[in-house]
Amino acid sequence: MGRVVGGSVPAGSGWVVAASVAVLVLVVLGAAMLGSVPLAPGEVFAAVGRAVARALGAIEAPADLAETIVVQIRLPRVLAAAVVGAALALAGAALQGVFRNPLADPYLLGAASGAGLAAAVVLVLGTAGAWWASAGVGVAAFVGAIGTVALVVALARQGTRVPVVPLVLAGVVVGSSLSAGTSFVLLAAREQAAGVLAWLLGSFAFASWSQLAWAVPALLVAGVVVLAAARGLDVLQLGDAAAAQLGLPVEPFKVVVVAASTLATAAAVATAGVIGFVGLVVPHAVRLVVGPGHRRLLPLSALWGATFVVAADVLARTVIAPAEVPVGVVTALAGAPFFLVLLRRHAARGAA
Repeated sequence: MGRVVGGSVPAGSGWVVAASVAVLVLVVLGAAMLGSVPLAPGEVFAAVGRAVARALGAIEAPADLAETIVVQIRLPRVLAAAVVGAALALAGAALQGVFRNPLADPYLLGAASGAGLAAAVVLVLGTAGAWWASAGVGVAAFVGAIGTVALVVALARQGTRVPVVPLVLAGVVVGSSLSAGTSFVLLAAREQAAGVLAWLLGSFAFASWSQLAWAVPALLVAGVVVLAAARGLDVLQLGDAAAAQLGLPVEPFKVVVVAASTLATAAAVATAGVIGFVGLVVPHAVRLVVGPGHRRLLPLSALWGATFVVAADVLARTVIAPAEVPVGVVTALAGAPFFLVLLRRHAARGAA
């Protein structure tokens, strides 16, 4: 396919996209089949078909057990995991491009810390009323993530510019402060500490269609913006000065991409809590296959991120069933060794 700014894309990489879509579909199907009541592929398809027919008014019979399990329990959870994985990986790839730093991740600017503190406060106060316990956590996490990144950008802004170094430093400082606040809440509310900690480690146990109804549109909006910025991200790898000479409005462009990435991250955190390593590791894995060009990197990161988190959630709910492992623990256990291998390879290349 030729060269692009910032790296080359293998000429035959179209098959990678097709294979990635196929693997995601298979993983989603497998996740819908696995559980305390195992189902065959035909039963899953039949259950979905009956649910669609009932929604269209073609049948009126009540849902059977297989349909209830697939449509009301497993599919919302599986699709939520796919949405969250795609959002985090896409945001991570975009921010790594904005900062020209492969160590950037969706939580670099404090989104996770802000969401965590807001959710912790609401979970503690939620014992006083059902509304706080049900709707309040996701809303608070979403607002907390967006508000934290907005504060970080405001602190780092210098006139019309938002320099990268002050932005990252402000993100680290604000994030650390909010994490300290979350620790204080955990210590002050010991009875609710287990519930808060479980949310902070990530879970899809309470995923629902209503969550997907607003998480999917947020991801679609963020995804359209980020994917449209692919060429600009390639140009940005040449440096701010060179990108400006080539006609890229550098500062507004960075703000737009950061805003879209924050929207995707906030929707992901509000849906499932803080799930680490996805936005850091997945873009690295994609670069190993198709190179650094963002026109391939961004969509493939979304596909691979979705697959990774769906598979991690399957492990989280089956490895010690009927108990569940927080999905954030699974992604960390899987992602950390892979990232260490990447660091070793990078260090070896630098020494050579």
